[in-house]
Amino acid sequence: MARVLIPLPARDFDPSEAAISWQVLSNAGHAVTFATPGGGPAAADEMMLSGEGLDPWGAIPLLRKVPLIGLLMRANRNARNAYAAMLADHNYARPLRWDAVDASAFDGLLLPGGHRARGMREYLESEALERCIADFFEAQKPVAAICHGVLLAARSISKKTRRSVLYGYRTTALTWALEKSAWKVARVTRFWDPNYYRTYLEKPGEPDGYMSVQQEVMRALAHPEDFLDVPKTDPDYRRKTSGLQRDSLEDARPAFVVADRNYVSARWPGDVHTFAKTFASLLR
Repeated sequence: MARVLIPLPARDFDPSEAAISWQVLSNAGHAVTFATPGGGPAAADEMMLSGEGLDPWGAIPLLRKVPLIGLLMRANRNARNAYAAMLADHNYARPLRWDAVDASAFDGLLLPGGHRARGMREYLESEALERCIADFFEAQKPVAAICHGVLLAARSISKKTRRSVLYGYRTTALTWALEKSAWKVARVTRFWDPNYYRTYLEKPGEPDGYMSVQQEVMRALAHPEDFLDVPKTDPDYRRKTSGLQRDSLEDARPAFVVADRNYVSARWPGDVHTFAKTFASLLR
């Protein structure tokens, strides 16, 4: 049994990436501990659970209760059920504080993602978490990161090399293609809040996608080609890149996961079952 740490922001994390990972690791016999900024229970992005607010009428109090497009974009049933089970876990109700985490007490680290800037920026900009992540990498302990969780890892600086802990690793993360696709949809369906799917926006003069997850992660790597995406020769290329199909415990075809030594990464919630299973195997 491995002891795994999953840090979360106080709110707005992606429910699929956290809950499915917790479920797969727990079912594999690993002990999961959570950590939040103040040591209180975290709350996922409610729109990713209900789908309410993701339709053009989502700002209207009564009509928002009738999601259509939102039903397609929210977490699927497997993830919603896993999230409900995770909420009932006594370890979830009693997390550590970020600044009280001792990396030496754990065998592995898993970094979920999320995109809503309101809650995620505290997580993505946490110096306490960056120091913790650096400790895990320097001890060569297993680390897994998915979606924006890879961005947090990329921002973490090794005390030895003074470079990103991902420097010299191969990784994937939320691709600009997936991020831009969701952003385009939201600019229509959630027109009053068109940047819901962008955590960071480009400043005047910066090229398109400069502040995307993919571009920032790539800037932290030893070589741009160390950022991996689905090769066009993959027989399931369309299934993996459409942004419409998600993997399951039984079907890994839609997933794209990168494993490099003690590190596992994935792109988005559609990869999470395969991502968590890969990490669980690495812990063994």
